[in-house]
Amino acid sequence: MAAIIMLMLQNEPEKSVNDVFEKQRLADLHRQDEYNKVVTLQSWFRATRVRAYLKHLQKCATMIQRHFRGHMGRKKFRIVLEAAVLRMQMDYYNTMSTTIQKVWRGFYTRKYIHSYYARKRYLEGVMTHNELVREELEDFKQQQDQICFHELQASARAELENHCRRTHYLVSTEVIPGVYNSPYRPYPDEMEFHLRRVKPLPQVKRLDKPPETLPVTQPLPPIGSKIQGPFREPHDVNVQRYKPLQPSLRVQTNYNSLEVARHLMKAEEWRTRINDSLFEPFSRKRYPYAPLLHTSSTYGHLPYGTKFYRESERKQHINEDFRLVVSPIPVFEKFRDTYSKGTVA
Repeated sequence: MAAIIMLMLQNEPEKSVNDVFEKQRLADLHRQDEYNKVVTLQSWFRATRVRAYLKHLQKCATMIQRHFRGHMGRKKFRIVLEAAVLRMQMDYYNTMSTTIQKVWRGFYTRKYIHSYYARKRYLEGVMTHNELVREELEDFKQQQDQICFHELQASARAELENHCRRTHYLVSTEVIPGVYNSPYRPYPDEMEFHLRRVKPLPQVKRLDKPPETLPVTQPLPPIGSKIQGPFREPHDVNVQRYKPLQPSLRVQTNYNSLEVARHLMKAEEWRTRINDSLFEPFSRKRYPYAPLLHTSSTYGHLPYGTKFYRESERKQHINEDFRLVVSPIPVFEKFRDTYSKGTVA
């Protein structure tokens, strides 16, 4: 390039210099535009190469995944197919074994347990017996129907006879024709013949009862100003009769008052209990722990202060049926509290 420029300067020095400067100016003027275009071209080319490479990588990854998934699918399908074939074989074997068992059991049952010809004879005998029973039942039904028919006829005949005996007064006489023997009819009614055939009911004579009268009572004596006898005044009697209720000591007090008092005393002592000694953990005590005799013995200890207070064991001395309530004397309870006729309290 330098040699070409030197040759041009030797041939036409002024024109060559101007041309060089003009080209230099044009090159400087278009340098940025050319640079941008070159960068754009390089970026497009490089992007094209990168996209082609990425497409190639994606194609290769897709091919690898396709082959791997096909391998895994064929493997799973082989497992499913083997399970299906095994299930089909087991179903086939079960069906065949069921058929063999069915045929064998049928043959064994027909030969040794239930004979076909014996069962046929038995069914024929049952059918014959059924026919005989049906005929006997039909005869019995006819007999029962005849008996019921005769009973109905007898009851209807008895009812008709009873009715005719009650209405025997409607029968015709030689002078006056009856209700069922109208002179305007060519022949009498059938009821007329029934009335003539039966006898009337016997007449029951009624006994004459005397008229009922009220009982005669003696008149009461006249009431004087004062009733004779050792009686109290009416005011005192009313006060005695309508005085308020005065329950006895046994009624007023609770039957389990002793147990309730002990429970309350136990609760009060437990609530007001005071301990002046400070509480110290077992690890900080300076002296070894000495267990008590009644807590460390093999016979146990008496729960005094938590369960028992004044006695050690009540069951050893007092029976459970025993109660500390003394029943009062009934004569003293009824003193001046009752009033009855003829009693002066």
